Amino acid sequence: MVEQSSEVVSGPDEPAVALSDTGPTGAETERKLAEALADLLGAERVPVDSHFFADLGANSLVMAQFCARVRKTADLPSPSMRDIYQHPTIQGLAAALGEATPAPVDPVAAPSAPAPVPSSASGPRGNPRSHVLCGTLQLLVFLGYSLVSGFITAAGYEWIATGSGVADIYLRSLLFGGIGFVALCAFPVVAKWLLIGRWRPGEFPVWSMAYLRFWLVKVLLHANPMVFLTGTPLYVLYLRALGARIGKGVAILSHSVPVCTDLLTIGAGTVIRKDSFFLGYRAHAGRIQTGRITLGADVFIGEKTVLDIDTSMGHRAQLGHSSALYRGQAVPDGEHWHGSPAQPTQIDYVRVPPAGCRTARRAWFGLGTLVQLFFLYIPLAVGGAYMLFTEVPAIGKRLDPQTAALSRSELLSDALVLSLVLFFGCVVLGLVALYTVPRVVGLVVKPDKVYPLYGFHYALHRATARMTNIKFFAWLFGDSSYIVHYLRGLGYDLSRVEQTGSNFGTEVQHETPLLVSVGSGTMVADGLSLINADFSSTSFRLSRVSIGPHSFLGNNIAYPAGGRTGDNCLLATKVMVPLDGEVREGVGLLGSPCFEIPRSVDRDTRFDHLRTGDTLRRRLAAKNRYNLRSMVLMLLVRWLHTFALTLFGLASVDLYGVVGHVVIAGYLVITLAFSTAYFILVERCIASFRPLRPRLCSIYDPYFWWHERLWKVPDHFLEIFNGTPFKTLVWRLLGVRIGRRVFDDGCYLTERTLATIGDECTLNAGSKIQCHSQEDGTFKSDGTVLGTGCTLGVGAHVHYGVTMGDGSVLAPDSFLMKGEEVPRKAHWGGNPAVHMPESGIRSIDVGRATSSADAAAATAS
Repeated sequence: MVEQSSEVVSGPDEPAVALSDTGPTGAETERKLAEALADLLGAERVPVDSHFFADLGANSLVMAQFCARVRKTADLPSPSMRDIYQHPTIQGLAAALGEATPAPVDPVAAPSAPAPVPSSASGPRGNPRSHVLCGTLQLLVFLGYSLVSGFITAAGYEWIATGSGVADIYLRSLLFGGIGFVALCAFPVVAKWLLIGRWRPGEFPVWSMAYLRFWLVKVLLHANPMVFLTGTPLYVLYLRALGARIGKGVAILSHSVPVCTDLLTIGAGTVIRKDSFFLGYRAHAGRIQTGRITLGADVFIGEKTVLDIDTSMGHRAQLGHSSALYRGQAVPDGEHWHGSPAQPTQIDYVRVPPAGCRTARRAWFGLGTLVQLFFLYIPLAVGGAYMLFTEVPAIGKRLDPQTAALSRSELLSDALVLSLVLFFGCVVLGLVALYTVPRVVGLVVKPDKVYPLYGFHYALHRATARMTNIKFFAWLFGDSSYIVHYLRGLGYDLSRVEQTGSNFGTEVQHETPLLVSVGSGTMVADGLSLINADFSSTSFRLSRVSIGPHSFLGNNIAYPAGGRTGDNCLLATKVMVPLDGEVREGVGLLGSPCFEIPRSVDRDTRFDHLRTGDTLRRRLAAKNRYNLRSMVLMLLVRWLHTFALTLFGLASVDLYGVVGHVVIAGYLVITLAFSTAYFILVERCIASFRPLRPRLCSIYDPYFWWHERLWKVPDHFLEIFNGTPFKTLVWRLLGVRIGRRVFDDGCYLTERTLATIGDECTLNAGSKIQCHSQEDGTFKSDGTVLGTGCTLGVGAHVHYGVTMGDGSVLAPDSFLMKGEEVPRKAHWGGNPAVHMPESGIRSIDVGRATSSADAAAATAS
């Protein structure tokens, strides 16, 4: 232990701690803080001027436990992790916290969110019968929708089959597909107006009949094909048809579909970037709460943002990337805010000048999109599928009334050949297209040049972005040495690669791969979004994103062009990358807005001997071989799934004449049930049907390679069960220790068997429980526990080793750091999260933008 100059005070009956001479109250606070830290570290004494990380060898997990211990001491102030990093000595921390004030022992007395209704209470949320009834009705709705879809699809293909020649089949496919597309788009609109009418601010319990109507409208909105037209003027028109008041020239790039559209007002010229949540509702303590979101004219909403209900922004206001407006916050006219919760800043996030983009241009682009859709994509999808199937013997023979029933061997052989050709053919052709098309487009769409929206260059950019962000290939190559070659093939500039075997995770996205530079030795976890395109309501421009060498980027980061980070930086999970000030080098950054933390701590360097020399070469070669086997295994798992679905399809065609149109409806239900059971079984088999255990190891430890294999099991099927009781059942089958009547609207759990979720918790869309971290070459995992009745807000992120007490609430877009302990019924929020009563947030600037909100409503209408 390193001691610096200080007066050491000790006695036979008290622990030895070093005190400064700051007066009786300050000395007493320092003594108690030092005593708590010494006990946690197992040290005899803790000098008050020793640095927590550099001198004492602590890390963020230990300091989070220290904060939790101090919060339980009645006569000490309550520190946060931000306080720890900004004042990394006992002396500095005590001075910053001020005089010791009694902390509330019982958090119930503190301002907090409404306590959840106990499970024994009456009412829809506490009544198991309402839960069962809602789930039963949701299942019946799905079965009915599948049955109707089956009848319509069967009738349509029967009609197409009567066509003669390619031209006739094309026209019939165009007519049937076009009518089907219009019906799929119009049905959610009709259902919304019939079941809901106009949305109004209010709340209702989950699992109630009101919730069932809400869920049905939400599911239809998410399942309709208009979602694929985000970023076009057609999507804005669609939201208007659903009741949203949206002005002229609005550009919406986010695929997050607002549900309570009547409560959404967007002024003219506003831009909403991708991965932004503006749902118009939230789930809180077992209830769905709806509220208004009002945006003025020429507003900018950055990437990876959350707009809670009852929020507003005035004309020309801006909300930066990785930021959130909490309930009750209002940004006045012309002000720029960022952070979670948002606060004023001077940064200008609109970094591209306007261009000529009049109403006629938007109209022509929308019309051109419809022409391509109806005359190319729909006939190709409908008629092309029909013509392909007629060439398959198992189908072609069955469609011929002169042919007898096919044997099982014929069905198996045709399913085997067809699945092999479709699956591996798509993989090979997909890679060829990914390695050629972006470079051709790059010859036309030049970097650093301003282009108007809704033109030829914009269409090429959209096509490139969608094509090069296919999740399958990043999932296949990620968490291995082979991701480097894949990204280079796309167009990434990775300098001189220092191979680690985990340079990139399985989730990385970009606007264009041709303008990404990553320095040597840099490692990237999952969820990185490279923002190398700037947008205004009339223009866009592509720019290069450069990430410095020997850095580490944590999970869920939006990295914009012009980010002010250089060499050897650690960017923590959900950090907001700075766009102003000096270039940060050799430091860590945490939070939104960000602040500096130590680049590394002693615990993260204990495996450094495995990262150099012959040891690295041997371990890396072994990891590569293991990862290659994992990739082959996952391709096999995916292909077997494709083979099974193909076999079911061919068998359905063979049975079609026996039980009629019901077969197609049954196929939809059977494939969903089979896919869910199949991938659950795959994951449990890989885990040997045993729960995970907390680990601290090197990424060159075989255990970590096996853990990476678990991450490669497909889990996209989980989204289908959002908002239903069946999501809890699926989580339980995957090994999650989860209680009764948990409402899950779209939460994601990375390590299922390390998570514990109590009865009647409420998990919002975009929330995540991540029971691990992988910083540089060190992997750490631990359990996370949510008590009874907890609420995770929209986009909230919970790290490993966390405990949330019964009835506690984590606000939207918050980051609850590793090792934190949230008291029961407490309300926490922010990035990093701290105690933050919602009553305090709702009082921030409420009413400051009232006139702007009214003006926005008038503008939009």
